[in-house]
Amino acid sequence: MHSLCKSPRVLVTGSLGQIGTELVSTLRMKYGAENVLASDIKFPTEKAKFDVEGPFKYVNTNNIEQIKEAVVNFRANKVIHLSSILSATGEQNPDLAMEVNSHGAENCFKVCNYYGASLLIPSSIAAFGPETPRHNTPDLCIQRPLTMYGISKVYIELLGNWYNQKKGLDFRSLRLPGIISWKALPGGGTTDYAIDIYYQALKKGHYTNCFLKKDTRMPMMYMDDCIRGIIELLEAKNENLKQRTYNLGAIDFTPEEIYESIKKVMPKFKIDYKPDFRQSIADTWPTSIDSSCAKKDWGWEHDYDLDKMTDVMLMNLKKEIICLSEF
Repeated sequence: MHSLCKSPRVLVTGSLGQIGTELVSTLRMKYGAENVLASDIKFPTEKAKFDVEGPFKYVNTNNIEQIKEAVVNFRANKVIHLSSILSATGEQNPDLAMEVNSHGAENCFKVCNYYGASLLIPSSIAAFGPETPRHNTPDLCIQRPLTMYGISKVYIELLGNWYNQKKGLDFRSLRLPGIISWKALPGGGTTDYAIDIYYQALKKGHYTNCFLKKDTRMPMMYMDDCIRGIIELLEAKNENLKQRTYNLGAIDFTPEEIYESIKKVMPKFKIDYKPDFRQSIADTWPTSIDSSCAKKDWGWEHDYDLDKMTDVMLMNLKKEIICLSEF
């Protein structure tokens, strides 16, 4: 990871989501708290807050004037747009997903283009569909997603290419796999079983409602790798980037494999499989993704494998549960 000579001024939208709380804190430690403005349509609470305090502003990204005000008054030269309705929630409320995901991104493109700020918007494996090569999925291939969340991500990727080629906007994106963290509760995604399973292992010793079949393989990543990947792409030299959107790969596993990983630490742990509508979503996504372009262009390497992630998740969640039980 290379440091910039001058600390950037970073605006992060949707900062109180699963990725945002940890990303903002890491950016503040790296660039100085005063140089990172967190924003969201809700305010920090005891359950959703930043480890490193700093400036916060209410910003609804569907309101372009609020984005303008934040960028101008904060003198932001980099925007990381995280505001999004995730896959499973988006299928239950597709109109909301289309409005938040697509219209909010459009506003960010317009504001960043006008004021000369760079724009980074994470994409997702949800941008792929049933016709996509499912194993070791490359960066460039047919996508055709079936969920509103995935459709909005493809739209953002293409819009980012257009703004980069036609307007010269410094747009960057990475397709994230399922992200796993002990600091954030599941947030409405199809990969969220891989977070909930650790909670239930410690609370009940039994995961009673795994909503995917035991052999459903999906790409995943531990949060620390995710945060590092976002910041590495944010800081990468523009001339080294051969494309605007990169796959960000790490590990892949099935519910049965994560179950077996937990059993190495908790031998009496049990699991029941009760697939629901999220199974049909998972069946259209890749089983693994190829991130060789990210490695070649900006040196991407993941750190956490499944067992290392399991050890860290169980150790930290156990501390969290003990702390909560004391109140």
